[in-house]
Amino acid sequence: MEQHQHPQTRILQVRQQVLKKNDTVARALRSRFDAAGVYVVSLVSSPGAGKTTFLRETLRRLIERGEHVAALVGDLATENDARCLAESGAKVRQIVTGTVCHLEAEMVEQALVELAGGAEEVDGYIGGLDILFIENVGNLVCPSSYDLGEDLRLVLLSTTEGEDKPLKYPTIFNTADVAVITKTDLSAAAGFDRPAALKNIASVRPGMLVLEVSSRTGEGMNDWLAMLDDTRCAKRRAPEESVLA
Repeated sequence: MEQHQHPQTRILQVRQQVLKKNDTVARALRSRFDAAGVYVVSLVSSPGAGKTTFLRETLRRLIERGEHVAALVGDLATENDARCLAESGAKVRQIVTGTVCHLEAEMVEQALVELAGGAEEVDGYIGGLDILFIENVGNLVCPSSYDLGEDLRLVLLSTTEGEDKPLKYPTIFNTADVAVITKTDLSAAAGFDRPAALKNIASVRPGMLVLEVSSRTGEGMNDWLAMLDDTRCAKRRAPEESVLA
């Protein structure tokens, strides 16, 4: 008698194949980024958490101090976020995902080709960058499973969203490196319970670094950029330390 797979089994197998392919492309991207000496940061949040404004202000400040930066930004539709980010003066490429609720490594790979102006120019282009930012689609579920070849992953939650995001979406907090609480200038008006939010983050990810910023007022932005500098320096030192060890 012919054996038929259960639908859930087939779905799981397809998902495993997709993730395996993504991981292969992500590893190749990470190798190219490392060889080029570019530091890669990805940002994940739910819609409306303020990550585009946060990234725009980050790009603007980095450009003002002479850094070479670029950004890829994912969204289901429109190029509104790319236009917003381009106000910083950085080169930006929008990735329109259609019905896909997250970015995948292959999408990043293709967007880099478009940003550089051709497949042959990619390595040379990223070699001229200090930092590449990747803004994911507004979603706290799907992006958690997809490696994009980044060095640092930020998960953002805003004071206007409430304090329970880490409890509702623990996986993304466990796959991110740093949590960023945004819109701190609205915390009083939103009735944001800061101690509860910090407690919830710590309960899901003990010891996770938490930054608090307001892109509108600039509060916390210097702390964020200092942390970014520290992690970049740590990465540059790592090969030397491994040799010395």
